Amino acid sequence: MPDTNMNVDVARFGGFRSCAVTHAGTANRLNEDAYVNRPDLGLWAVADGAGGHESGEVASGEVARLLQTIDPSLPPADMLGEVRSRLEAAHAHLHAEASKRGNGLMVATTVVVVVARDDHFACLWAGDSRAYLLRGQSLTRITRDHSLVQVMVDSGTISEADAVRHPQANVITRAVGADVDVLELEKRTGQLLPGDRLLLCSDGLSKTVPEEMLAELLSGEDDAAAERLVTAALMAHVSDNVTAVTITFGATA
Repeated sequence: MPDTNMNVDVARFGGFRSCAVTHAGTANRLNEDAYVNRPDLGLWAVADGAGGHESGEVASGEVARLLQTIDPSLPPADMLGEVRSRLEAAHAHLHAEASKRGNGLMVATTVVVVVARDDHFACLWAGDSRAYLLRGQSLTRITRDHSLVQVMVDSGTISEADAVRHPQANVITRAVGADVDVLELEKRTGQLLPGDRLLLCSDGLSKTVPEEMLAELLSGEDDAAAERLVTAALMAHVSDNVTAVTITFGATA
């Protein structure tokens, strides 16, 4: 039987077909993930709220709300700048919200965004939500985590395998709403080939399902890849929220 707690959102526009799936996880907790699935804008995103006590839900929801309301008539050349502007606005708003709540509370969220036009894409991110590109059977990670364990991996202190199990694996070094004045976003760009599939996900997926399994579950010509990925995380008893957005290039509307 289908999981009634799994939210599935399929959309297509032009040469893009996309599917977003989110689930609270197996620990009976609030879902503080949010996503954007707008192929009509050439815009997709995943935000993973931090802080607990509904603060994470507020933060990720604010990011999704601001991105969802971008004007569809905006020229493609202006889209990336508008995304940056909206994320900076969310950063400022979440700072104000945290100050209003007091007690040193932080209202913050990771974010990973893809903007695509024709056969080119740009990816912006802050935190440890990830983007991957599947080309044929080869999976490439587009993003690099902004996390404490990634810093330790880069310095050679721990291995990639150790990072997943490290007690500080959830400590992120960048976020929308983090206690810094200026939001730092990293950017990567690339070209798409027909049949390419992009994956955006929260760390509930990437820390639960190995990358070789991600590639296998992403494969196929159907719209069910995101559902397969989230289901695999649930079968592995993921306690965290888990969200996957898949974007297939070269689809026919």
